[in-house]
Amino acid sequence: MFTATLHFTQHRECILRRLTADISDPVPIEIEEIQNGVVTFVLQAGPHADNFQAELEAADHVRHVKRLDDGNLLVTKPSCGAYSAIYKNHGTLRRSNTVSGRQREYNVLVFQRADLKNILEDLEEFGTVTLGRLEEFRANSDSLLTTRQHEVASEALARGYYDWPRKITNEELAEELEISRATLHEHLRKAEQALLSSALMNPHERATRDQYRQTTIER
Repeated sequence: MFTATLHFTQHRECILRRLTADISDPVPIEIEEIQNGVVTFVLQAGPHADNFQAELEAADHVRHVKRLDDGNLLVTKPSCGAYSAIYKNHGTLRRSNTVSGRQREYNVLVFQRADLKNILEDLEEFGTVTLGRLEEFRANSDSLLTTRQHEVASEALARGYYDWPRKITNEELAEELEISRATLHEHLRKAEQALLSSALMNPHERATRDQYRQTTIER
């Protein structure tokens, strides 16, 4: 498995490109779900939330907009292409990514180099992409996840929840695990955060973490 940072310039017209074009700092996006080319995400709009919400609600292709709090919006809309390109090639996005006009930064987890190659080729069909950091993912999931997180994440992977297109919906997976959708998403969110945070640590941070864990075990 590998983690990669992708720097992408979007050539297609996209409402997020227009909304963030004149904002100096990149706007964070936390991906919630991607299914059949439709993406649901939290847009951390901050002081721009009122303006973003009004423009998103006025856009015909945006399916749903919900104000979560003063600065965050939950948005469901068709993907402009990048998310679909990543997921259909067996990549998984770290939840936190950024958008700034045409510029995007994606942190991606892939199983094979061939998957990453296919992602880059698909992205180049409608934008310019450069590969930033590429590292092998060596995390020991047993040491990072709780027993229940490991069980839920393993079942999701085995049932095709992370395939493209998905072989099982979140409702179906939650029903099979006999938990609510909210509980399913909470387990998966924490598992993904733990695994990807470990994967994206720099060597010094990882060494410090491992040393702390070893000290704790010895005590």
